[in-house]
Amino acid sequence: MTDTAPLSGTTLVVGPSNAGKTRLTARTLTRWLEREGHEGVVVFDFAPEVERDGQILGGRLDRFVTLPDDVWRGVLDAHAPRTTGDTDDEAVELAVDNARRAADLFDAAPADPRAVFVNDATIPFQHPDADPSRLRDYCSGAEVVVLNALEADAIVGSDPVSEAERATLDAFRSWADRVVELDGA
Repeated sequence: MTDTAPLSGTTLVVGPSNAGKTRLTARTLTRWLEREGHEGVVVFDFAPEVERDGQILGGRLDRFVTLPDDVWRGVLDAHAPRTTGDTDDEAVELAVDNARRAADLFDAAPADPRAVFVNDATIPFQHPDADPSRLRDYCSGAEVVVLNALEADAIVGSDPVSEAERATLDAFRSWADRVVELDGA
């Protein structure tokens, strides 16, 4: 597995649950902080924490890195729509709620970030009217952007949340300078 992502341009890290996406993002964030300092660092953490069969799937960056106080962080207490919604409509409602609350974090973030790290980047964009350009536009002036996202069987369904998440992932793939694919092995 790759130790860290490059400290320039845009890197999308993808893979199944527990493949190491969050750890790779945290290691890259740590490397940035050590080399470049804290100024202008923005962290968005959209990861829901879901327990399945006694194992935590996903999880926040702070499980792997302690952020200095002067690093701006926007943490979403996110729903896991496919896991917790009983119907497609309920899952979409949960996804819309994630998007609404994530929009508040985007609005509160510093205007000109130098470095942006995003954990579980597709979460705010899992509903049919989602527009992932909001994140892309926010990151456009940053020197480095590292975002990670689930790419696995969980998003291959025909439900509206999975369809929106696949479209968002495609948009992020098209935008990123590079894609790091983790296989979870």
